[in-house]
Amino acid sequence: MSEKHSPHSSEKEPSYYIACDLGAESGRVVLGTLAGGKLETEEIHRFLNLPVSYLGSTRWDILLMFRELKTALRKIAKRNIPIKSLSVDSWGVDYVWSGASQAMLIPPYIYRDPRTESCYQRALQEIGKELIYAETGIQFMVINTLYQVMADLERSQDILQMAQGFLGIADFFNFLFSGVRRAEMSFASTTQLYNPVQKTWSKLLCDLIGLTSRLLPEIIPAGTALGPLLAEVEKETGLKNVQVVATCSHDTGGAVAAVPANELPDWAYLSSGTWSLIGVELRAPLLTPEARQSGFTNEVGVGGSIRFLRNIIGLWMLQECRREWEREGRVFDYADLMNMAGESEPLRILLNPDDPRFVKSGDMPAKIEAFCCETHQPIPQTPGQFVRAILESLALLYRDTLNLLETITSRTIRHLHIVGGGSRSDLLNQLVADATSRVVLAGPVESTAIGNILVQAMADGEIGSLPQLRETVRNSFSINQFHPRSNSDWRIAYEKFRKIRSSKS
Repeated sequence: MSEKHSPHSSEKEPSYYIACDLGAESGRVVLGTLAGGKLETEEIHRFLNLPVSYLGSTRWDILLMFRELKTALRKIAKRNIPIKSLSVDSWGVDYVWSGASQAMLIPPYIYRDPRTESCYQRALQEIGKELIYAETGIQFMVINTLYQVMADLERSQDILQMAQGFLGIADFFNFLFSGVRRAEMSFASTTQLYNPVQKTWSKLLCDLIGLTSRLLPEIIPAGTALGPLLAEVEKETGLKNVQVVATCSHDTGGAVAAVPANELPDWAYLSSGTWSLIGVELRAPLLTPEARQSGFTNEVGVGGSIRFLRNIIGLWMLQECRREWEREGRVFDYADLMNMAGESEPLRILLNPDDPRFVKSGDMPAKIEAFCCETHQPIPQTPGQFVRAILESLALLYRDTLNLLETITSRTIRHLHIVGGGSRSDLLNQLVADATSRVVLAGPVESTAIGNILVQAMADGEIGSLPQLRETVRNSFSINQFHPRSNSDWRIAYEKFRKIRSSKS
């Protein structure tokens, strides 16, 4: 860290923070140690996050997650170090209905549950895309909170009569730890019920769907201290004198905060995991017809910044293929699959990752084979060929999206920062550099937890600004560069890719 930010930093005691980072596949608890302008992270506990299906619905196992989080806190308490604060982040859109006497009225639905499909179509017909986007600036996805809430209003009035309000997944865990019910702004902005211009819930949309204001939680900005850890949690875990902070409850908010970029507006980010979230950082929401028609969304980040991005399918296709092969008795780790993909013929098969069939779970290899038949392409024969097709198609989709971003925002994007789990893959990083003709800067991998921890440090006064936060990331973690290699085959492949997308859109 530069001396101008903390002239006596080397003399200070380290500051310790806990990030509880919940993903759609797994949860992890990370201990952060901030000293001398550098952050060190240590994964303390990791667990699978497995949804439960029953009676025609699919739900999140909230109590299992809470038990696992407290297990991690017990492990940390045994170290006898002075923890300053903790915070929970998670995926967006999903939520828990909470009552006055019951913290959780029903187990929350997983966003892939099909109950929202009819509500989505009804909203588009009765309210219209133009009005919804003008109010919220959020891209249209059947999984959005708006359509989930419409489904509850339609089918679960008995539950809503008992409800005091809804809380996003991370906000709900922050409530279980602190006893304070609040909606952090980064989550609220993902719901398609929040107005980013007025910076509050959209009264117009809530009135149109019949959502009463008493069910809307108070919205707070990222970096708000909620209060001390509840006495019952202290007693159960042994963790004492810890504050609970609402950082960016939506994990992508934390990941983008941790992008190790400079202050020049010549970069975009890609948070790469199950989903790919690719975009730029703006000072104000961009609500133009071009943004709506191109599927861009306006989500709120640290300091009220806007994450102008597209949420597109990411490594989900690869994850689903791996699960299907495992069911068949063929077990591969990701490193093996990447090696096999690297040895496979390049640009042989191109897919349209935006095809709706690829969003749903179930026998992904068969879906890819069907797509190849329909588009008169060779059928993949080996796991390496499947993976190569997925990675190259994602790289070309990123190129398409970056080109759109440049057109809509009038920016020139020279660098793409890739953070999250996907940044581990040197093969994918190089393919993205080659496909997009831009320099790729990969890392850090645990960007969500890093952003969570450093926003806690902002709340604590250890870090003074978002640029200083990003400087801390640059000082603390290695960033790998991948330069585009000149290859005319990518230009030909991109034209083929665009034709495939046009014919299958």
